[in-house]
Amino acid sequence: MDDKEIIDLFLSRNEHAIKETDNRYGAFSRNLSYQILNSHEDAEECVNDSYLKLWDTIPPTVPESLMAYLGRIVRNLSLNRLRWKTEQKRNCDVEVLLSEIADCVPAYEDVEHAIDQMILSELITKWLSGEKKINRQIFVRRYWYGSTYEELARHYRLSEKKLMDRLYHMRRRLKEYLEKEGISV
Repeated sequence: MDDKEIIDLFLSRNEHAIKETDNRYGAFSRNLSYQILNSHEDAEECVNDSYLKLWDTIPPTVPESLMAYLGRIVRNLSLNRLRWKTEQKRNCDVEVLLSEIADCVPAYEDVEHAIDQMILSELITKWLSGEKKINRQIFVRRYWYGSTYEELARHYRLSEKKLMDRLYHMRRRLKEYLEKEGISV
């Protein structure tokens, strides 16, 4: 079943929408959540919560890409769970990951900045499209999927040092680009 058919099930409030979503994107969702939480049980719970969130938000929202919409929900729920679980220990890998990207991307905390977030998202997408394919892949795998330096280095056959340098320079270029576009970081 394709995305449009699944979204139509949600819009008609048909409970099979959840099952079809899980059939199509369950493995993707669990893997994304597991990359952040490093716990199968917590990942499974976040994925189930994300299906409830889908049910609650479609309608009124009609996403253009169900995978992207679900991925964003899973990622946000997983990050929220991680923050809750690690309130006392700030040395967690994902906290480090978020602090890396925080230096070049502003954080918006309230609903009033939703439009700014959409603009920021479009600018980052535009910036990434100007990067080499390998750089885009590394950036997205690191900052969206939460892959570790070790995993990325092994996958792309680079040393961790070279990978860290590459990401550092990419973050600097992103920060310069966003500042040039009028986004204060």
